Amino acid sequence: MNIFELYLDKIKSAIIELSKKGEIIVPETFNGINAEIPPSKFDCDISTNVGMVLSKLNKRSPLELAEKISLFLKDSDPFIQTIEVVKPGFINIKFKPTFWSNFIESVITNSKTFGVNDKEQKHNYLVEFVSANPTGPLHVGHCRGAILGDVISNILIFNQHKVTKEYYVNDYGNQIINFTKSVFARIREVKFNEKFPIDNSDLYPGDYLIDFANNIISSNIGLDFDNYDDVSEKLTELSIEQALLLIKKNLKSLGIKHDNFVSEKSIVTNKEVENVIQFLEDKDFVYKGKIKAPAGEDKKDWVEREQLLFRSTDFGDDKDRALQKSDGTWTYFASDVAYHKNKVDRKFDYLINILGADHAGYIKRISSSVDALSGTKNKLICKISQLVKLIKDKKPFKMSKRKGDYITVDDLIEEVGKDATRFIMLNRSSDVELDFDFDSVKEKSKDNPLYYVQYCYARISSVFRHLDKDLAKDVDIDNYNFEYSDDEIKILKKISEWPKCIDSASTKLEPHRIPIYLYELAAEFHSYWNLGKQFPEKRFINDQKNIPQDKLVFLKAIANVIKSGMDIVGVSSPAKM
Repeated sequence: MNIFELYLDKIKSAIIELSKKGEIIVPETFNGINAEIPPSKFDCDISTNVGMVLSKLNKRSPLELAEKISLFLKDSDPFIQTIEVVKPGFINIKFKPTFWSNFIESVITNSKTFGVNDKEQKHNYLVEFVSANPTGPLHVGHCRGAILGDVISNILIFNQHKVTKEYYVNDYGNQIINFTKSVFARIREVKFNEKFPIDNSDLYPGDYLIDFANNIISSNIGLDFDNYDDVSEKLTELSIEQALLLIKKNLKSLGIKHDNFVSEKSIVTNKEVENVIQFLEDKDFVYKGKIKAPAGEDKKDWVEREQLLFRSTDFGDDKDRALQKSDGTWTYFASDVAYHKNKVDRKFDYLINILGADHAGYIKRISSSVDALSGTKNKLICKISQLVKLIKDKKPFKMSKRKGDYITVDDLIEEVGKDATRFIMLNRSSDVELDFDFDSVKEKSKDNPLYYVQYCYARISSVFRHLDKDLAKDVDIDNYNFEYSDDEIKILKKISEWPKCIDSASTKLEPHRIPIYLYELAAEFHSYWNLGKQFPEKRFINDQKNIPQDKLVFLKAIANVIKSGMDIVGVSSPAKM
């Protein structure tokens, strides 16, 4: 039950009924009318702005319209205890305790779907995320974007959309040539004791390549590694295979599994770049022209030359973009356009790209290309994953490991665990930088949001264990006619916000809303639990070492929402801590 949608429908029905009596003019649409969470200073459960929205059309004051609508609602709804009009024209509604009894029954009996928006149209999404070059392990710079993409996917799946999680493997171009040469040098080091050319800045220096080299040598592939050119094609294939095995292992340790891995090399070798260029030429979106020097570039050093350009300015970009390099080879942008044509051809309703902070300037051009390819605006949605700063002992934290000059995903998980990594990475909006404080993450207090939420679930589990009941199983209750206290209704009101949280997180693709909501719900619960220290009657387990049915149902409702949210975030809900 989404009580906000329920009462928004009742408000709309009230407007229609009053219009039949000639008392209100109905607008063409109900856009702008809402039913929202009221400010905490008001003693009510729902607030609506309907009076203000209808005021101009009806040429009457918002207060007058709000009074008329509130009288109708009060007379027609047996669950409304009080209804009040406040300036400048809000209607504030407070429910009778019986309303919350019905609400909790709905939460318990629909535990698997509570929060799902049944009314919205369901779509088919392709979410591309991580897509790190297959040249080594994932590092902290990839970690936040990986979790962001995974949890966005989980939210959409929870809300009953169809989702495909995809990784674009950049296995073509100069960086792959340099990577293969690096593996070759490590193989020579292992087999022939040749010193790795550490002074060659084009090569990848990480010691993880020694593992790759040993694995390739031990696979008995029949290569002799005397001459790079003789083995480069096969060695490239084997090296990328090793890198992807490591990347998939890193992702698995984060709790992430992609549905598809799409190869850039296959896009190029299948002539998809040539095909998409032809497609764009046929649409007159490509021309031969010259690009002026970029802002900040010394114009004396800039050589204007005729290039094949995409008319990205026709689709909102600030300049047209090159598709071909001076040597005639395709730019990275060209192969990326071909990949996005591949995506468009697979008939997804929406494409979502999770990009690193250094790719923010890339959004306009790739969005322009998708608009051109699909003939649809806003089919591509790009989300930026901003930087993560690791903090330990109140100063920047750097670990020195054999993986190279960066902190790997495995390093981070070894330090704090998967659950903390995922939860804390989502604790702020993805478009702002995040401080990941190791000391806070390990605290057992409310300053550690993961611990605080998990402890909420563990406390509830302890009550069920006392009754020899399994919290994970459904509660068998015949009669839900309970009357909850004001303290309990305060928590039920927070539970009622869960569908609204899911809806916002899903439509705005903002997964940080989930852990923030869970923390707030856990805080409400812990405050109520602690009342039992002062007031014995508020304890969940009474003097007879029993628990009343109303409190059992109450706890189950809280636990269901906590578990649902933690599953979306991809972290555990432990029964004991």
